[in-house]
Amino acid sequence: MDLSAATQWWVAAGVLVALELASGSFYLLMFALGAAGAALAAHAGASVVTQFVAAALVGGGATAAWHFKRARAPRSAPAESNRDVNLDIGQTVVVRAWGEDGSAQVNYRGASWAATFQGEGTPVAGPHTIVAVRGSQLVLAPLARP
Repeated sequence: MDLSAATQWWVAAGVLVALELASGSFYLLMFALGAAGAALAAHAGASVVTQFVAAALVGGGATAAWHFKRARAPRSAPAESNRDVNLDIGQTVVVRAWGEDGSAQVNYRGASWAATFQGEGTPVAGPHTIVAVRGSQLVLAPLARP
């Protein structure tokens, strides 16, 4: 059985997609696009060299475009202070008293939590906002008042 060049490129694209699904490397999808570009060039009757050039340009171009798109995107906050990761961020707790070292014990979600102060000045008892969670310790800032 003799496979055409276009069929071989389509098979290569399929293999690359399967490898991406197995590995999770998004860049393999960009290379699969390159193989698809080469397959389209083969369908158009391009020479083997032109097919490889098309694969390199489409795959490399897609990879470069994806890299630059990700480089321009704003970085997300660290997991400890990212509301998308930890739904405790932004919740309010009441601090009854602060220790001299800037630590406190607060009740939150039915349990006693260790807390530290993050902000300017001396911590004052009252309502605070959770700005981060470090292990089993809450990081608190004064509640912003409207």
